[in-house]
Amino acid sequence: MYIPPKYRNSNLDEVRKFIEDNAFGILISKGSPYPLATHIPLELDRDEEGKDILVGHVAKANPHWKTFKSQPEVLAIFNGPHAYISSSWYKEEEVPTWNYIAVHIKGRLQILGEEELLETLHALVDKYEKDSENPIKLKNLSPKTMRQVKGIVGFKISIEEIHAAYKLSQGRETDRPKIIEELRKRSSGMSDEVADAME
Repeated sequence: MYIPPKYRNSNLDEVRKFIEDNAFGILISKGSPYPLATHIPLELDRDEEGKDILVGHVAKANPHWKTFKSQPEVLAIFNGPHAYISSSWYKEEEVPTWNYIAVHIKGRLQILGEEELLETLHALVDKYEKDSENPIKLKNLSPKTMRQVKGIVGFKISIEEIHAAYKLSQGRETDRPKIIEELRKRSSGMSDEVADAME
């Protein structure tokens, strides 16, 4: 991902938090003739050595997984808030642009065994059920329902590179208050979230 230096975020704690909050990502790997991409939750975790990894799963009906062993090099993309920025909000004439947050992670994928897969599924469901009025637990589901696990392929990705772009009008310090004010006036999209990130 092309990132001008002023937009690069090297604060790993901040980037980790972003990934945790925006875990529905895109997994991309080499295909023939085109790259393959799947939209799935990709959860940040740690391996037995304490290193950051991503874990996820895909349906066996999805042919993407059949490339995992032969093409283990993958790219995971996480998108955050984004918004159009009108140059009418600037003090001086300029072209419009777009503010956004995005993280790209490059790594090597490894297929999980059934026991490891079940551990990741329990953690995934517990994370997203915790605020439910009537949270479910996988351990309480029937054996018949849990047989559906046979229809998925779990994996972990050893992280090799992290590239984080936080393009939030850096270099336009005199225009920032006006940009934030105008974003707050909008009632659609992610304008408020972009204004929050800018602040």
